[in-house]
This record gives sequence, C-alpha cells and structure tokens, in this order.
Amino acid sequence: IINDKRDIILLDKRRNQNREALRDISKACQTNCWVTVGSVLLKHKLTDTISLLEADQKQLNIDINKLRSNLKVKVNDLRDLEMLPPVSGSLLVPLTNKESEGMSSAGLFAS
Repeated sequence: IINDKRDIILLDKRRNQNREALRDISKACQTNCWVTVGSVLLKHKLTDTISLLEADQKQLNIDINKLRSNLKVKVNDLRDLEMLPPVSGSLLVPLTNKESEGMSSAGLFAS
C-alpha cells in the first residue's frame, strides 16, 4: 500500500512536469525544442514533442488510475486481515453518462 502511494506521488509529479512542459511549448514561437530522453538531449520538432508529451500524459493518467483502483482493493484486503470492516464508500463507481441521462429523464435529479 505504501509503495503504491509512493508510486502515485512520483507519477503525479511527472504528470505535472509534462503539463508544465506542454504549457511552455504552447507559448513558444519556435519550430524546434530540446527534449531530454533519459540522459540524452535531442533537438525535436515542436509538433513531434507535443505529441510525445500528450501520449506520455495519457499513459501516466492510465497508470495513476490503475494504481488508485488497486489501492482501494488492497486497503480493503488489509482491513480484512486486521478484522476491521471495509472502508465504506471506497469502492463506489460514478454513474456513466447514459445512466445519468436516464435518471434525469426519469425526473430523479436535474443534470
């Protein structure tokens, strides 16, 4: 559980750095930029760099969400081993768009 939390924090820091880089690149009026890949500096086209960063952002979001969902299960497993009741509401899943549209069309709540 602790390792997963640490991994989430590290991935979130990397995601924020990518977000900052995308923002800085969007402000730039150059055609090329320098990118570090490991310990190597490469000169890349701006459009290629943006697509690389966006793909990395998508993968980071997937990894973070996967770790968070697994973390909920692991916490409940730990609580089972400690003979404690599971954390209430930890495994709730939000309504999909289709479900919320059905609920609002039935007049159960306004969207």
